[in-house]
Amino acid sequence: MKNSLLFLGMLLLFFSCKKASNTGPETLPNAYSDQAIGKSANDLLSASKYTSLQIQIQYMGTYQLDTATISNLSAYLNSLCNKPGGISITQTAISATGDTLDLDKVATLEKQYRTDYTSGSTIAVYIMVTDGYDTSASILGFAFRNTSICLFGKDIFANSGASGEVTRVSLETSVLEHEFGHLMGLVNLGSTMVSNHQDLAHGNHCINPACLMYWSIETHTGLPGLLNNIPKLDSNCLADLAANGGK
Repeated sequence: MKNSLLFLGMLLLFFSCKKASNTGPETLPNAYSDQAIGKSANDLLSASKYTSLQIQIQYMGTYQLDTATISNLSAYLNSLCNKPGGISITQTAISATGDTLDLDKVATLEKQYRTDYTSGSTIAVYIMVTDGYDTSASILGFAFRNTSICLFGKDIFANSGASGEVTRVSLETSVLEHEFGHLMGLVNLGSTMVSNHQDLAHGNHCINPACLMYWSIETHTGLPGLLNNIPKLDSNCLADLAANGGK
């Protein structure tokens, strides 16, 4: 039987996400939410424009995020974001598609179902959890637009939770917090680096293999030593966020 560490190392060989500054022909009714990833980093981190953060999660089928995942996300964001008005998270069901999905299809679904948008003193983030696979068959989640994230719930469920596997909460949380890290401008994606720690060979990721923003969380080698412990942001990533208005 595989232990959790070996399983997760193998799983992360297929753990990938996309970064896209546009989503094809589909545009949202709220212009603020139609920007590139990282454009709202300071708005998410600081209280200069928006004093509260509202997160709308919509899931398909049976792929509702675990309550522990929601709690982890709340703690993660409260530790990083200056939002004196609070951080609220809602989770509701939407119609299942059963389709294989690509970025454009996800963007179309967001336009169809998303109802919460940035307004007044509240910045809004949208998270969709789908019942379909990504067309590449290698992606568990991706950040897109400046306030949008997609998780492939069917893939996450299929690769976690059984005996000898990483727990579903650990996998859900790792994917979600990593993608939120990109929305907050990591690495060098809207939050300027205090010191150089970008892994140029792997895009907007951290050079530290123990960091949540290390490239293997998304692509091809796994993260040795992770087991069922959710990786944390390292000191360099935390410094970048603090310098851009975060805690």
